[in-house]
Amino acid sequence: MMATLLSRRCYKSITLSFHNYQQHLPAIIGARSSSYSSSSAAATPHYQEAVYNNNKDDDQSPPQPFPYESYNPTNPDPNYPSLGPTTKLNLFQSINSALHTSLSTDPTAILFGEDVAFGGVFRTSQNLREEFGSQRVFNTPLSENGIAGMAIGYASVGGTAIGEIQFADYIFPAIDQIVNEMAKFRYRSGNQWSCGGVTLRAPCGAVGHGGCYHSQSPEAYLCHTPGLVVVMPRGPRCAKGLLLSSIRCKDPVIFLEPKILYRSAVEEVPDADYEIPLGKAEIMQKGTDVTIVGWGAQLRRLQLACDLASKEGISCELIDLRTLLPWDSETIIRSVKKTGKLIVSHEAPITCGFGAEVAATLQQECFFHLEAPIQRVAGYDTPFPLVSEKYYLPDETKNLDAIRKVMELAK
Repeated sequence: MMATLLSRRCYKSITLSFHNYQQHLPAIIGARSSSYSSSSAAATPHYQEAVYNNNKDDDQSPPQPFPYESYNPTNPDPNYPSLGPTTKLNLFQSINSALHTSLSTDPTAILFGEDVAFGGVFRTSQNLREEFGSQRVFNTPLSENGIAGMAIGYASVGGTAIGEIQFADYIFPAIDQIVNEMAKFRYRSGNQWSCGGVTLRAPCGAVGHGGCYHSQSPEAYLCHTPGLVVVMPRGPRCAKGLLLSSIRCKDPVIFLEPKILYRSAVEEVPDADYEIPLGKAEIMQKGTDVTIVGWGAQLRRLQLACDLASKEGISCELIDLRTLLPWDSETIIRSVKKTGKLIVSHEAPITCGFGAEVAATLQQECFFHLEAPIQRVAGYDTPFPLVSEKYYLPDETKNLDAIRKVMELAK
């Protein structure tokens, strides 16, 4: 009874918020064609430094350098042309910059979720309500199912819905809306309807003290759903470009943000409005001996493993998938045909993890090029542990052991 009443109250509250937008939709949607296309292609939006300097003590300190000295976020990438001035930002500031750009260039864009109006628990939306108003940046009830449902409804009438699931661990109450509605909306109507304007953001992964309810990486669940796009950036620079591409994508996107990087990953991020293509992997480091594939925060551990391997004379080609669905199999296939060896590594449990899909595809496409069995280095098949997190995570030592193993087997 109590659960039913709570559900009805959440629904009523969200419905009232949505009705508030219905009266503005004709003007908003009408402005979209004239304002959105021209403004998004026009002058570079200015990212205000005040966006990340507020009166909270924990936000007063400047961005801190990335804690892993050998992690090099400035590797050249053909997807990063010269974009003019840059600002040193950490991940949450980069996400904030992308959200600011989206709200500035798209008059139909709205941002909502639990505590979003207050800046969010990770400060990714701070100061946006003050600049864009409570009609476009607002809080929702504690209802992930309601957040996803409202996003679908708003996008289905032409708006751009940016919803936040406060922790990816709690995306599961919204799975029915995501899997059975959002992902199938266009398909079941024969392309007559669309909710492609939905982007759901969710902080994910280990953070050092999150335990089993604030540390999970649910990408494999989501990647099993045709109709979705699933994205996970590894740092601030690619996060801004990937998030802008996700918000403007004509398909619904789940954008997973490694929360351990919110303050620890710092890069020079272009001030410009720029996009990074979805479905395109990035070769972070070229090599000739072994191909190593990862995504999100795992790339920092893999970079360390590659650096350690190079001291032993092993040349590693490190690839960041960036987009998990659809994933760039062609880039990985070309690399494995060159190196003859593959290691896939991720935080999520190994059984049915997304690394299994990568391994199966490469086994099929590169069988006669492989010089050693494909290795998967991942989390254990246990709930995410609190006090044993450092033993659970597939760190650089475990990945270095896998590199040595494939090199030995290939002799």
